[in-house]
Amino acid sequence: MKYLQKLGKSLMLPVACLPAAGILMGIGYWIDPTGWGANSAIAAFLIKAGGAIIDNMAVLFAIGVGVGMSDDHEGTSALAAIVSWLMIQTILSPGVVAMLKGIDVKEVNAAFGHISNQFIGIVSGIIGSTCYNKFKNTKLPDALAFFSGKRSVSIVTALVSLVACLVLFFVWPVVYTGLVTFGKGILGMGAVGAGIYGFLNRILIPVGLHHALNSVFWFDVAGVNDLGNFWAGTGTLGQTGQYMTGFFPVMMFGLPAAALAMYHTAKPGKKKNVYGLLLAAAVCSFFTGVTEPLEFAFMFLAPGLYLIHAILTGISLAICSLLPVRTGFNFSAGFVDWILSFKAPMAMNPLYIIPLGLAYSAIYYSIFRFAIKKFNFKTPGREDDDADEAKITLSNNDYTQIAAIILEGLGGKDNVTSIDNCITRLRLEIRDQALVNEMMIKSSGVTGVIRPGKNSLQVIVGTQVQFVADEFKKLCQ
Repeated sequence: MKYLQKLGKSLMLPVACLPAAGILMGIGYWIDPTGWGANSAIAAFLIKAGGAIIDNMAVLFAIGVGVGMSDDHEGTSALAAIVSWLMIQTILSPGVVAMLKGIDVKEVNAAFGHISNQFIGIVSGIIGSTCYNKFKNTKLPDALAFFSGKRSVSIVTALVSLVACLVLFFVWPVVYTGLVTFGKGILGMGAVGAGIYGFLNRILIPVGLHHALNSVFWFDVAGVNDLGNFWAGTGTLGQTGQYMTGFFPVMMFGLPAAALAMYHTAKPGKKKNVYGLLLAAAVCSFFTGVTEPLEFAFMFLAPGLYLIHAILTGISLAICSLLPVRTGFNFSAGFVDWILSFKAPMAMNPLYIIPLGLAYSAIYYSIFRFAIKKFNFKTPGREDDDADEAKITLSNNDYTQIAAIILEGLGGKDNVTSIDNCITRLRLEIRDQALVNEMMIKSSGVTGVIRPGKNSLQVIVGTQVQFVADEFKKLCQ
């Protein structure tokens, strides 16, 4: 769980880029709803500007995870993550796979056409950061001294990425094909099948495999083509659109209400910090149907809460499938597409989405607020740091001396395996708790010491923690 929370924290920086991109695209689609930029230079400008970020979300995740999961958040880890990303994308591209197998590119498994996704971005970031953490201090013989230390990281990352490519070469098509087959298997289950699809659609987003299911239900992989038939009027009135309609109450109403619940349950001292992110993500979800900025803000920080979100999405699709309401989208289930669907050939009572959405906003808000408080989910603004810690001041400003005393109290640098910090705390991983002298650590002027795990230790420093952390890292080199 701690690893997932660190991963979620690492994603916050790239996630903060996404709301603006979604809003830009939404405005562009609003200006030119039929041509998507073909009929308006302004619309094209906005759509392409937003798309430059949204379409490269996986790359942003690779960089964010690469930096965020590294011990000292150094840029070399980001470079390593990009090395891993580029290698995986190239080696597992349809053209290269066809060459490796000696077959025509048209015969390559469709899975390799979907290798550029958030999951691979996160994997690349993890590979890059892990290699950085392990090999950043590597010392090589004099003949190879140029490649010592941080210069060795990208070389090791390339080798590890080759192994990852080999594994994905065999595993990825099996997983992708299995999901497509499963999707075809639930087609005849009516509302229950729609609910299962909605649940899996959300659950698979972290690994980027929701596209496999979407291809079964939205497009013509298995003869359903829910999206195409909805707009072309070639489907069955009252049935076509059932795999899209249920997303509107969630994306337009449910998730924005969830954002409000997260804001209300944030610690008083941190509400200002999360206000901008949650508001922008909520507007993005409502207006454009782009939910990733909000979902990635809590899916790793609070995976249990994300499971609740997936279940609620499944229930929404099942309910809407049973009701005489059908709406559809070309881009996503946001306000823009909802308005545009009013005149679609297969549309039925699109205004029903409003009462359904209002009910779902109340459900989302109530459940999210209850669950966050009941299970102490670490949603944005609810990190372990106490709000009062922001008021702490050190007894002196000699950060080098403070860091030296803390290090001595920890048993020396050989007892420290990982160094990180948040807003007010020095977060450390140590080898042996028995070597820790809390009295000595507190003599440095810090407020307290917390031991949350067998090898974890936190020193409460206050808002000056960054300066202490910088000096501490120098002493541990």
